[in-house]
Amino acid sequence: MAEDLLIRFVPGPGGDVVPDLAAKLPGRGLWVAADRTSVETASRKGLFSRSAKTRLAAHPDLADQVDHLLFRRVLDGLGMAKRAGDLISGFEKVASALGSGRVAWLIEASDGAPDGRRKIGNAARRSAKPPQVLGTYSASELGLALGGENVIHSAFLAGRGADRWAVDVRRLSGFRPLLPPSWREEPPDEIAIPHGRPGEL
Repeated sequence: MAEDLLIRFVPGPGGDVVPDLAAKLPGRGLWVAADRTSVETASRKGLFSRSAKTRLAAHPDLADQVDHLLFRRVLDGLGMAKRAGDLISGFEKVASALGSGRVAWLIEASDGAPDGRRKIGNAARRSAKPPQVLGTYSASELGLALGGENVIHSAFLAGRGADRWAVDVRRLSGFRPLLPPSWREEPPDEIAIPHGRPGEL
């Protein structure tokens, strides 16, 4: 399995299992598929100890720890992209970028208005290169990361930065949906993101 579909863990100083999302901590790496079921199974069945050939303690909420760390890492990645000029926000700017086919990812606030989501979703579907979609974060969470009060519509422009960031998004998708379930319950004429594989238009 490709490394970008795995999570690295290392033995901690006290014999506990420590997630190493950046794959930079010292020690022998213990790799597990990047999804909740695989991490929970490895914890429950003692697979970390078996692989390390020494007794290790995996905390019962290890999968939740990974989920939280990935959630923060993906959000922090948006902040870095903003500072690097790879991410733009605001309905008009995002719609314009979609029209030029330069958007790799459309980031929509999970609590944004359905009407705005429908309009920007229609623009995304008309794009020469329809982007993938992330709807995990609220407007206030995006605002804190991107330096605005509330951020509803953002676009991660195509390029190396988006490709690197997408690795963590794919990992996060193994632990939580990339799109809020409530979006799928909206009336058909208000749904902006088509029903399909989560995170894709």
